[in-house]
Amino acid sequence: MTTSTATKPRLTTSAMIASIAAEGQPTRPAPFGHALAALAEQRPDIVGLTADLAKYTDLHIFAKAHPERFYQMGMAEQLLMSAAAGLAREGCVPFATTYAVFASRRAYDFICMAIAEENLNVKIVCGLPGLTTGYGPSHQATDDLAIFRAMPNLMVIDPCDALEIEQAVPAIAAHQGPVYMRLLRGNVPLVLDRYDYRFQLGKAQVVRPGRDVLVVSTGLMTMRALEAAEALAADGVDVSVLHVPTIKPLDEATILAEARKPGRLVVAAENHSLIGGLGEAVATTLLRNGVTPTFRQIALPDAFLDAGALPTLHDRYGISTTAVCQQIKGWL
Repeated sequence: MTTSTATKPRLTTSAMIASIAAEGQPTRPAPFGHALAALAEQRPDIVGLTADLAKYTDLHIFAKAHPERFYQMGMAEQLLMSAAAGLAREGCVPFATTYAVFASRRAYDFICMAIAEENLNVKIVCGLPGLTTGYGPSHQATDDLAIFRAMPNLMVIDPCDALEIEQAVPAIAAHQGPVYMRLLRGNVPLVLDRYDYRFQLGKAQVVRPGRDVLVVSTGLMTMRALEAAEALAADGVDVSVLHVPTIKPLDEATILAEARKPGRLVVAAENHSLIGGLGEAVATTLLRNGVTPTFRQIALPDAFLDAGALPTLHDRYGISTTAVCQQIKGWL
């Protein structure tokens, strides 16, 4: 046994479902559940539904606070979406929760026909987006952004941290029309509070300025980009981070304005397949507008991913902070 193998901490099965927060990083428990329960105190039209996953989408917080407005639909995602559509027709604002794989793959047609085509006021909030579980392809929603970006009328949101989830809940409730929001659940990292950040629906925001590299990121990859920016600063690399929480509609004006600044490598970073997500949306926007910086992608491969411990998988597939640093330094 080598020294490195002997000293490396052993990862247990719990690492397959562990929080993505680094050791010692501040977190908040169940930000979605608490935010929705609080909002429902002022909004009697809000109801919550889930497909046997209240505990695992943090909707159990809402269910405990407002049991008369909570609906457990069982393991039937098609029924979940159809019921949410019916409640929206009656004037409610339904928040329907499940895992992202089940909404995007199993219930796609019901969301499309019952909700999106009718432009109904349903909020679909889904856990385990991208590579946030080690339980393999059956649970890893690596293609959900590609699937839902193509659906007309549907707004698509990918929050970065606990603060943004808390701020996004009332914002999407106030938006008239269907929304798909990716969800980080459990003990969710708290990152953006250090940057005086305020979520704005449909807006991308420069969280950190920098002269050498522009990282256009969404979801948890904004956290990784900020961590990488701090690490790369020690090597004299100045990284700007443009956070894009709203994937659709895309804030093209802000992306173009930042990408037009000369002399910077532009990197799109996302917790999603390199096909059909933020990276391709950004690349298309740049080309359509004649903006041609050196462009690279940090994303998951076009493959069914392995099962295993999340820290190991994040390193393997290039979305850990260390991997982000290595990729950017290699491109520079």
